[in-house]
Amino acid sequence: MTAQQSRFRSTRTFAALGLAALSLVASFARADEISVTQWGTSLYGLPYAVAMENGLFKKAGIDITGILGSGGGGTTVRNILASDTPYGEVAVAAALAAQRQGLDLVIVNIGTRSVAESSVVTVKGSPIKDITQLAGKKVAITSPKGVSEMLLLMSLKAKNVDAGSVTRVASGGYVNGLTLLDQKAVDAAVLIEPLSIIRKNQYDTLYKSSDLLPPMTTSVGITTREFAKAHPDKLKAIIEGRRMGVQAIYGNPQQAADILAKSFKLEPVIAKEAVDNMIAPHMWSEGDFNLTELERMADALRLNGELQGNVDWAAIMDKSYLPTDLQK
Repeated sequence: MTAQQSRFRSTRTFAALGLAALSLVASFARADEISVTQWGTSLYGLPYAVAMENGLFKKAGIDITGILGSGGGGTTVRNILASDTPYGEVAVAAALAAQRQGLDLVIVNIGTRSVAESSVVTVKGSPIKDITQLAGKKVAITSPKGVSEMLLLMSLKAKNVDAGSVTRVASGGYVNGLTLLDQKAVDAAVLIEPLSIIRKNQYDTLYKSSDLLPPMTTSVGITTREFAKAHPDKLKAIIEGRRMGVQAIYGNPQQAADILAKSFKLEPVIAKEAVDNMIAPHMWSEGDFNLTELERMADALRLNGELQGNVDWAAIMDKSYLPTDLQK
């Protein structure tokens, strides 16, 4: 090989490497990361896991490569605001709190619409067999004004139990609440799936929230108005990809359970039971707004003091980014 041929081959090699590098950079530039509350611990995020695993986001026109999780509330909202793709799924309470703080956020789709994940448990062999017997007792919640306290208060109200007669003990977390229960510092504890399934042989279920309460909106998709206006196609693709993820869950629960086990590092049998438990109450919404179910959540937030007055839903929602058939 002549020196000239060698230089020519080297030039071609560097050029090819340069093009490959540019392609890789472009790929990273196109990749997006969004935020989902309680990712990895709650079932809110399953549609996103299914959509990523099955390439449904790419089919919808966007490459979602990762999910940024958090403990919920304001942390998730802050993660969304700090992201290059400021979209995320948060609890309704967090969305309304952000709006009250003057943050320019808008609700663009509904996430979940059931409280089927929540339950209250007692120690094995407890004499407490009915929610009405919680009067005069102590119940572990995660935090004051949190979802766990809210659902407890709603359940007590549904069975005409005076909330003032039940002492709520803030434990700081669901596992912490079980520790208090084991130590007999409380008489019952609020729990959430899949933890309740993992520990089901250790405790008795006093009741499931969905046995006492009707469907209500529990999480919503939010973004900034600036992002929605500047990138409507990207936002629509996220919502459509998630919707296809929801459809895939209902269409093939076994595959969804397999993905849940892989993504959330659960035993397959536990993941399967968790998914099956959420199918009947139709936990995951395809995204369309239901004002009745939104108002039920608002009533719940008023009950625990997180919300006062009415919510002007029309002012903080925009359904124009939903698939056309869901905008009705």
